Amino acid sequence: MQVFSVNAGHFKLDGGAMFGVVPKSLWSPRYAADDNNMCSWAMRCMLVQRDNRLVLIDTGMGNKQDDKFFSYYYMHGDDTLDKSLAAAGFHRDDITDVFLTHLHFDHCGGAVEYDQQDKLIPAFRNATFWSNKEHWDWAVNPNPRERASFLKENILPMQESGQLRFLDSDELFPGFAVEKVSGHTESMMLPVIEYKGHKIMYMADLLPSPVHVPTAWVMAYDTRPLLTMQEKQVVLNRCVDENRILFFEHDKSIECATLIRTEKGIRVGETFPLSSI
Repeated sequence: MQVFSVNAGHFKLDGGAMFGVVPKSLWSPRYAADDNNMCSWAMRCMLVQRDNRLVLIDTGMGNKQDDKFFSYYYMHGDDTLDKSLAAAGFHRDDITDVFLTHLHFDHCGGAVEYDQQDKLIPAFRNATFWSNKEHWDWAVNPNPRERASFLKENILPMQESGQLRFLDSDELFPGFAVEKVSGHTESMMLPVIEYKGHKIMYMADLLPSPVHVPTAWVMAYDTRPLLTMQEKQVVLNRCVDENRILFFEHDKSIECATLIRTEKGIRVGETFPLSSI
């Protein structure tokens, strides 16, 4: 098995939304904001190669939305999913599986594109797209809180193409396990990859960055913040007990970290790039 970090780009979100009830005086020394209180975040995906399968975990935001939409998110930097795939030696047509942790636009928008006839089609023509039934039903019947994050043009073409499958077990294949959490959104899936004697956990939006490790540091975007806090305690204790490596989808620069127990609770140990494993 091989794993690669592939960045689909950078965007900005309001710091208050990303850190919820945590005061800016606490979070801003740890994660910088600009003059408009906007913080830069990555859309960092993972590529998992095993035998004849090449799995892409999440796809970033894509590029099919209009200028007004993108103006809200201040896309910046030179990274794109295609450039990052090429740097790893691959093309999107090589992808056999697209595993979507959840269907918010910054995680699945790149899964669908317009063809030359302006028809919405899957952006990975040779891939199976993986979600789960509980989350899919939640996304296609969105609540008012998440309606702006679940965009039908990002979601329905996967099903209409016949390429969508629902995961009905706790693994995609041996060495690629899946754990579900529901504080951020219903039945978000967190892959746990066995690689070179380590377990690497893809944190998605349970932990957008290492700064979010303390229990109370949860996003205002979470639909059930108290449940997120409970899930974080369970997951982070499991990560410490099993010496798991955390892979961060959204931190602007830090890819991976280990955890340690301290008198103040679980905290970040070392940080490093995925390629150093």
